[in-house]
Amino acid sequence: MKKRVTVVDVVILFFLLSFAFLTLYPFLFTLSGSLNEGLDYEYGGVGLLPRKFTLDNYSVVFSDSRLYRAFFNTVLVTAGGVFLSLLLTTCVAYAMANKHLKGKKFFWVFNIITMFFSGGMIPSYMLILALGLFDSFLVYILPAGYSVYNMIILSNFFRSIDGSIRESAVIDGANEFRIWISLYIPLSKPALATVGLWIAVSRWNSYLPTLLYTSKTENMWLLQYYLMRVIQEVTVPDIDGAVVSQRTISFAAMIVAVVPIVAVYPFISKFFTKGIMLGSLKG
Repeated sequence: MKKRVTVVDVVILFFLLSFAFLTLYPFLFTLSGSLNEGLDYEYGGVGLLPRKFTLDNYSVVFSDSRLYRAFFNTVLVTAGGVFLSLLLTTCVAYAMANKHLKGKKFFWVFNIITMFFSGGMIPSYMLILALGLFDSFLVYILPAGYSVYNMIILSNFFRSIDGSIRESAVIDGANEFRIWISLYIPLSKPALATVGLWIAVSRWNSYLPTLLYTSKTENMWLLQYYLMRVIQEVTVPDIDGAVVSQRTISFAAMIVAVVPIVAVYPFISKFFTKGIMLGSLKG
């Protein structure tokens, strides 16, 4: 039987389409500006489609050697950050999901306090100096290696796993490490993909560590810090004959920075909804 379309369905569809348009419009506008001649763009009136198509803006951006260094740094930070964060967070989440953990209430309170209260920017800066991480590549990875919020999500997911699986492994002689790595990790792919996506997006969009915890030399730049410098100063090399402007170059740099995350998302989107729902509701 055909489902009857009601007024409520039409209203919901309208709001969803409106929300989708509002979400996509900034990206489409930026893409259009990046493909438009700079001088023509300054006249105004460029909408969702470029008025005078050109790839000069991308030629200028890709001719900047600092882009490749910043891109390489960001890839390393993202990959290393995701690996370390998932490793530490899943370890703690597995322990917190065990109902027989001694002192569990204390550990929960200790984690929750650190989740809601922090020392602030100046104490964090002083701590980075004291640890010798200032102007070190590890400052991009180690300080954000553990997240209480992500631990709670994964811990709730681990609780949703049938306890008989763990009991069978214990009877067979498996220790806690073997149970964690051989059973809980493979069964938690949706949750791990979801949390991993959050971590990857956070690391990819990070620029404050470069701004606060380094001397801002070019070999330490992350991609978002490079993008900020391009937007503020347009410090990119000129190409003879290129018709560009400050705004169109900035638009091209923005597109270059966002494309990798957009390209990766479809491959893990199938895990996203399932992972966040199970991690948030079960347990």
